Amino acid sequence: MIRLGVNIDHVATIRQARKAHEPDPVAAAVLATLGGADGITIHLREDRRHIQDRDVYRLRDTVRTRLNLELAAYPEIIAIALKVKPDEATLVPEKRQELTTEGGLDVVANEVAVRPAIDQLKAVGIHVSLFIDPDEAQVEVSKRLGADAIEFQTASYSEAIGTMAIEQELAKLRKASAQAVALGLHVHMGHGLNYWNIQPIVRIPDLAELNIGHSIVSRAVLVGMERAVREMKQAMQEHYPNPKRS
Repeated sequence: MIRLGVNIDHVATIRQARKAHEPDPVAAAVLATLGGADGITIHLREDRRHIQDRDVYRLRDTVRTRLNLELAAYPEIIAIALKVKPDEATLVPEKRQELTTEGGLDVVANEVAVRPAIDQLKAVGIHVSLFIDPDEAQVEVSKRLGADAIEFQTASYSEAIGTMAIEQELAKLRKASAQAVALGLHVHMGHGLNYWNIQPIVRIPDLAELNIGHSIVSRAVLVGMERAVREMKQAMQEHYPNPKRS
């Protein structure tokens, strides 16, 4: 079955709006796990706009499924990852002025900068994923850099308007996924996915994991985190082509 990683960044966003103590991302992670999350994803940004250093350490002590730490290849953040040792580290692009991550990491243009970060993370046993666009050259370089997995950004798909545009984006994801699997990479996807647009995504062959945050946290504000995650898992399973496949 396809794993679901629940990104709880925006639980911390609500907390940081008042610089308060609640809602607590650790509590959110526990409830998400009770709802069926296969892992917890957090992004430690350079500007610390939501997740804080303390959250990362507390979540490492709490999460018993998989902890996926998203991070840019900044020495300060890499150093924290090396101490915390999440199960997986996903390297992403990062700009201070962006509201959320915009597009994939250009590993073709930034190979020299990304390689040392990957080597450092893998040296201490951290599984490394690269958040990239579904592009042939990006996949090839990801493999050459030694990544264990790639996470295709699905923003282009999620934001596409009209049947033709949506199908074009799905075709890119299918093609890039097949290429990645042929090279021995695990395939993850995420960004802009919600309870409705995941239907065609979960039908893509060889997809191993989805990372979804904003949609689940938005739903959780209304119905609670445990139920919101359970509903997402149900939506994924309803449209999964072969429930017996593992």
